[in-house]
Amino acid sequence: MSKTQIPTGGIADDAISEEHIDATVITGATALAATPAFYAYKTASTTFADNTTTQLVPTSVVQNDGTCYDTSNGRFTIPAGQDGHYFVYGSFRINNYDPNRCSAVFFVNGSEQNWSLHEHAPEGDLSSRRPVIHATGMMNLSATDYVDFRGHQASGSSDTVLNAVFGGFKIR
Repeated sequence: MSKTQIPTGGIADDAISEEHIDATVITGATALAATPAFYAYKTASTTFADNTTTQLVPTSVVQNDGTCYDTSNGRFTIPAGQDGHYFVYGSFRINNYDPNRCSAVFFVNGSEQNWSLHEHAPEGDLSSRRPVIHATGMMNLSATDYVDFRGHQASGSSDTVLNAVFGGFKIR
């Protein structure tokens, strides 16, 4: 039997080991490490108007595998061929916290995903404190779907976000 022929009964389950695999068949198009993942942050302040949902656009990128995060519009866009389950996370730090309510939420293709919402409704005076408001979510996303991260506050006046982070990665 030549090297290119497969036995009539097929190949036994335990017949192939690492020494029988040609590593050159893994190319840039088939690399296992080509998983979309990103992490971005912003240290410049953003103003939240009262009772308004505001998109946060982190512009400093720590990691952007697959170039899936766009700093110009704050969108994490699923690349072609990367449909699957994704974990996303985001947080922001609000200055002189005195709102009645503050929330963090993800939007997919422009629509709010309220199941990913984190809302903080404090009791008592928290002015001059700077809490971090955060949200996480697991989403089933398809190619060209995009996710962005937004915050909301209802204090009766404008408030300032000091820092923000937004990240995500494909689980499977």
